[in-house]
Amino acid sequence: MIALVAGEVAVRRADHVVVVCGGVGYRLAVSAETLRHVPRAGAPATLHSHLIVRDDALLLYGFATEEERDLFLLLIGVQGVGPKMALAVLSGGPPRELLAAVAGGDVARLQSVPGIGKRTAERIVVELREKVGAGPGDDPIVIMRADEPRALARDGLIGLGFSPQEADALLDGAPGDTPEALIAHALKVARR
Repeated sequence: MIALVAGEVAVRRADHVVVVCGGVGYRLAVSAETLRHVPRAGAPATLHSHLIVRDDALLLYGFATEEERDLFLLLIGVQGVGPKMALAVLSGGPPRELLAAVAGGDVARLQSVPGIGKRTAERIVVELREKVGAGPGDDPIVIMRADEPRALARDGLIGLGFSPQEADALLDGAPGDTPEALIAHALKVARR
């Protein structure tokens, strides 16, 4: 996995940049939002990255921030959203605004991105709304990974009929390192 590319910008185009690192030029596909943060050719730059391996290609995607990369990873996890569509969504604004739109269920905001129709925007909101929680003001936006024990336990409690708020309250401060232990503790607390 190539997680970070740091070097001199050799090429800067609308959809990609080439960064020279140790004599090798890496072509990174970027969103318009990331491109705003990439300096002119000849200047040093650092981009967070994600490598996608396909049978016929190695595709490297670059991001100005880790937050943008995390949102990209969430987007490509949505059914029907590939890397190109995820970059189109990321081109629609800063990650914080896009995450707030998803958390708030703002389908119209996502539809305003070229190439994103109503169904795709709705699917993004439905699949990511529970994984993305927007905090007020300048608080960091929390992204829960689906393989974290707390996220799995929360999903399990919701599947048992608890509301997302009840599940969060039951898991708050719960001891345990596995989803099973967390759910068992939450169910004991709920019985009281």
